[in-house]
Amino acid sequence: MNREAEQPVTIYTVAEHAGVSIATVSRVLQGSTPSSAATKARVLDAVRELGYVPLRAGRAQALRLEQHGLVLYSLGGPYYSELLVGYESRAPEFGQSVSLISTEGICDVDDRVLDLAAKMDGMVLAHGTTSAEVVREVARRVPTVLLNSDPVQGCVGVNVENRRATEELVIHLLRDHGHRRLRFVGDPDQARDATHRYRGFTDALSAAGLLEAGPPLRVSFGAADLGAVADAVLAEAGVQALVCANDELALGLIRQLRKRGVRVPDDVAVTGWDDVMAARYTDLTTVRQPAREVGRVAAQRLHELIIRESVQIDEVVVPSEVVLRSSCGCPEPDA
Repeated sequence: MNREAEQPVTIYTVAEHAGVSIATVSRVLQGSTPSSAATKARVLDAVRELGYVPLRAGRAQALRLEQHGLVLYSLGGPYYSELLVGYESRAPEFGQSVSLISTEGICDVDDRVLDLAAKMDGMVLAHGTTSAEVVREVARRVPTVLLNSDPVQGCVGVNVENRRATEELVIHLLRDHGHRRLRFVGDPDQARDATHRYRGFTDALSAAGLLEAGPPLRVSFGAADLGAVADAVLAEAGVQALVCANDELALGLIRQLRKRGVRVPDDVAVTGWDDVMAARYTDLTTVRQPAREVGRVAAQRLHELIIRESVQIDEVVVPSEVVLRSSCGCPEPDA
């Protein structure tokens, strides 16, 4: 055998050969925690077959904490920052080290994600960060958690409850404020979140017998110019309430409407989604998205998959909460 032509044998090589995580290899070699006889035998057989010799530096590396890869679309905005705070708050409890990739503006995203997965014990992938093919390939290599994504075989999903909360918000506008002409602002085809929020919107209207709501006013989450949307609202007589797919759209649209002499909520009610800090200062009625809890749950579920504490592949749905403020016509909150 030509050893010079081979790649160096590392703890990752041993883990792959034995079909376990590097954390398991480390535990077997160090005897830090009990392992099953079958697992121990697989690891030791792989060590012997590959000729792996953990030097002192290598042993320190092997004892390094669980390696988690976290792939998000962006590092900007309140949602991602809250999610990261939640993840980092839970990770130290399980001895996790987190490597992060932001895919916004990156051309070779798929290659970057696959390269990271090759070095990690497990991966967390947010919706829209990479292709479906790469998601499936990552899941074949390492334990994988998906955020706000449709189910993928072999992965655990961690999602926010979007549909029921939006339905509850719309019912409030119908029942407590008497609005009948509502429009959804956002693009239901842009992301899973927007799709489910729009379904909650239409569910509530259908249950109330209001089927003439009209199509959504399609605009992306990150739209910079909402003037055209405000003009479309003014051009359609009788619109009483706007249910926006997120707070950024809602706050930007309120500004554009007020510039055109429209009073919120006297002339038209406006609601958002997320409950960002600005929403709290501007009395925006919204739905509080527990992004920090999503991060905590994702860290815990990935840890459980890596150590084989749980092999259940399922979906965890984190509940959201309607927050009523004055932009929908409710009384001003107490200072």
